[in-house]
Amino acid sequence: MATSPYILPYQPFQPSRQSLSSNQITNSLSLVHGVSCLSIVAGDEDSFSKTLNFYLDLGFREVVVYERGLHASDARGDHCFDSLRESWLHSTGDNPDEGEQVTIKLRCVLNATSPAGFTEEQRARDWRGMSPALVLYTPYIDSIIQQLRRETVLYQALPSDSAPMEVYTHDPLGTLIGFTSKSNPFTTTVPAVKEAVSADGAKTPIEAVNAASAGPTPGKKKKIGIITSGGDAPGMNGAVRAVVRAAIAKGCDAYAIYEGYEGLVQGGSMMKKMSWTDVRGWLSEGGTLIGTARCAPFRERWGRLKAAKNMIVNGIDALIVCGGDGSLTGADLFRAEWSGLLAELVATNELTADSIRGYEHLTIVGLVGSIDNDMSSTDATIGGFSSLSRICQSVDFIDATALSHSRAFVVEVMGRHCGWLALMAGIATGADYVFIPEQPPSADTWGDELCSIVHEHRKKGKRKTIVIVAEGAIDDQLNHISPEAVKDLLVEKLGLDTRITTLGHVQRGGSAVAFDRMLSTMQGYDAVDAVLESTPETPSPMIGITENKISRKPLIEAVAMTKSVATAIKNKDFKTAMALRDTEFEEYYKAFQAITIVDDESLKVPVEKRLKIAIINIGAPAGGMNAATRAAACYCLSRGHTPYAIHNGFTGLARHDSVRELKWLDVENWVIRGGSEIGTNRNLPDVDIGMVAYYFQKYAFDGLMIVGGFEAFLSLYQLEEARANYPALRIPMVCLPATISNNVPGTEYSLGSDTCLNALVDYCDVVKQSASATRRRVFVVEVQGGKSGYVATYAGLCVGAIAVYTPESGIDLRMLDADVRKLRETYTRDVGQTRAGKLILRNEKASKIFTTELIADIIREEAKGRFDARTANPGHVQQGGIPSPMDRLRATRLAVKCMQFIEQNQEEGTGLRGESVESASVIGILGAKIVFTNIKYLYDHETEKTNRRPRKTFWTTLQTVSEQLSDVRGSEFISD
Repeated sequence: MATSPYILPYQPFQPSRQSLSSNQITNSLSLVHGVSCLSIVAGDEDSFSKTLNFYLDLGFREVVVYERGLHASDARGDHCFDSLRESWLHSTGDNPDEGEQVTIKLRCVLNATSPAGFTEEQRARDWRGMSPALVLYTPYIDSIIQQLRRETVLYQALPSDSAPMEVYTHDPLGTLIGFTSKSNPFTTTVPAVKEAVSADGAKTPIEAVNAASAGPTPGKKKKIGIITSGGDAPGMNGAVRAVVRAAIAKGCDAYAIYEGYEGLVQGGSMMKKMSWTDVRGWLSEGGTLIGTARCAPFRERWGRLKAAKNMIVNGIDALIVCGGDGSLTGADLFRAEWSGLLAELVATNELTADSIRGYEHLTIVGLVGSIDNDMSSTDATIGGFSSLSRICQSVDFIDATALSHSRAFVVEVMGRHCGWLALMAGIATGADYVFIPEQPPSADTWGDELCSIVHEHRKKGKRKTIVIVAEGAIDDQLNHISPEAVKDLLVEKLGLDTRITTLGHVQRGGSAVAFDRMLSTMQGYDAVDAVLESTPETPSPMIGITENKISRKPLIEAVAMTKSVATAIKNKDFKTAMALRDTEFEEYYKAFQAITIVDDESLKVPVEKRLKIAIINIGAPAGGMNAATRAAACYCLSRGHTPYAIHNGFTGLARHDSVRELKWLDVENWVIRGGSEIGTNRNLPDVDIGMVAYYFQKYAFDGLMIVGGFEAFLSLYQLEEARANYPALRIPMVCLPATISNNVPGTEYSLGSDTCLNALVDYCDVVKQSASATRRRVFVVEVQGGKSGYVATYAGLCVGAIAVYTPESGIDLRMLDADVRKLRETYTRDVGQTRAGKLILRNEKASKIFTTELIADIIREEAKGRFDARTANPGHVQQGGIPSPMDRLRATRLAVKCMQFIEQNQEEGTGLRGESVESASVIGILGAKIVFTNIKYLYDHETEKTNRRPRKTFWTTLQTVSEQLSDVRGSEFISD
């Protein structure tokens, strides 16, 4: 793992050498009790001079000078006559009898042995254990460091460079000398030095002393405020954590503003400067720990005036707002009025002209925290998928009791102006019908339409009915559709035993799922970059995500588009309302219709264009395989095609003719099932390629969808290569990646990876809780992923792991040594603190030598009893049980696109039966797009065959952010 060097060589701040103020150092250095004199010897006059100047620069005074044949008038006692030159240096004032002192006797003796330079190993060690040290007390530890920096002298600052309590360095002769600001050598608390006292008794503020010694600063330090506003959403705490730590890591101060805009208006203790450790453990916490509240005063100008004054008083010149469209609108208005607010504050003498200098412009960055996922220009908002997870879990439970009693359930979910939660829950749970405001049904016919679909499903043998209703559901005449109205209809027209369940605020609760932890962390990190890159002319950005890519859009445009959705609905322009939602929304709605409505002849293709499409699962089980099979089969049935399942992979096909036609009722409930209902294994077509081709010809397949991981990828390649010899294989074929390892070339997302990460995050949260309860424990957790470090890296980001070991970076002794030293430093600083448990994630293939057990043993041995290390292995728990909502949704969307790909290639390749290279492709999400890439290109150019992974690693950014924000990787940025 990359880590900052423990010993830092510094470039000088100024070209000319500057000594510390004599009053500043001479009256502050005091010997730690027990040492009075140190004698050191130089081997030549040049070394003598360098060493003498070194101590003079640090504030010592030369009080005795001796040269052979010449004694200084103030020389005391006899001196050694083998010395060509000798100097006595004191650390106190003019009178050596006043106060405690240390005397250094520096002698020059020809041919004395000179010290050897440091080896790399010595540089990396803690110097305190290498040789005896002279340690001096001084409250001016920062000034000592500044002087050493100017002279480019190597030093070690403990416990960290930004919050030093001790500093150790070596003089030119190799003598170890230390300075400490701890009057009590056993404390870990940095003393709060308020002022310096000179020899004449004058007092100077310590800030002025440090500023004088440091020289002019290149610019004003950026102070960034973070605020959570509007309704709470899981993941907000992750965003606050990311902003705080990213700001500190990038040299800024971070302020948490409590209780939303109310904190801005009230000021005082509601605006708190945050340290690195203040946000420890926040990733796993639900809601928002800095609070949110409605603030009527901020809607008025006088309230915004108070807010502006409080920001100036605290020096805050940038604001990152995590909230919904209303909160972001208020933030942008605040920025627009900023200049006028400051002018008014100066005119009314609330502030002076000098106090606002440097604060003429306010930087605003928006993060969208909303469970409704109702912001345009982004595919997902912080908290959306966590809320959807709560809904799906609840509906899954309801599903079981509905099946048992053959009941109908009407489930009301949140979403006053946005139907995202309702639509996605409908797809992810296999609901029969959904009511959303963007696509309302006809006021005259929606009852008949609902009853027709439910009746058709019941006629096919379905024992349960689930209807999802958004709280803002309406018909096309803008009349509200209530759960009670839906229930009454099902009871009266179909005679169904129907119940209503309103989920309410349970949808907001709980810890954030893996996706929201990633989203909030990456967006919070990018928000700090956006602040630092902002200019007065830059429009306020909103940080969003499109497919798999973090993006920035003008905030005011995104808010305007979001509000225009409500306007379009009010104007009954529902087509525009659908178009203004994210890129996936309309696709998902059409997919839901395609897999829900059956036996509607108007949706079916002409008889001569109806196809026989085979579906096969290859590789290890992954969450979403069944959902993909179900979606593909239902789409085929709605279009008039015939879906076939090849059971138990290519082995089952070649040996047992395991082809079965899929019926609607067969797959209806598969969306919530984990594993693979049609069976899967790792055998490739070359188990018997001739028999595979024979059965393809026997059943006259017109297309093939392969769902699986790297083996599925290789299977498609083998089938495409065999086309030359087997005409039955000259059909459109597509691979839908499904593997927890997410190692298939041609995509950044594979089905099952999100389910795996959720299971792994839940597991790690429990393990970390155990580690924290014992205060001083590190768990080394072994995770799956093959030779791809995606799962380990992603999970490390989501659980705040202190280190992640992947096959791409490997493991070596230097890496382990650096991590162990950082652990020692962290546990030294974390005396008695809560949430002190640490996690290290190791990919199962990261190293053949450094096993999980060996790493834990090494940490335990090097800890010397100061902390403990244990191992944990979640094993196949990582494959998950019930697939996550994201895997269910993307399985549905991608499977439908695969079927459309097969339809299109059959249409374009009439007479060729899909002989073109492009007709054998992998579907994938790359950046902000869904793409099909032909298998031959991917195999020849994008595949690292030996390691079974893509050549390009798209998740490097995750690893970089994870390292910079972790407790140990970022320890050099920790300050009080």
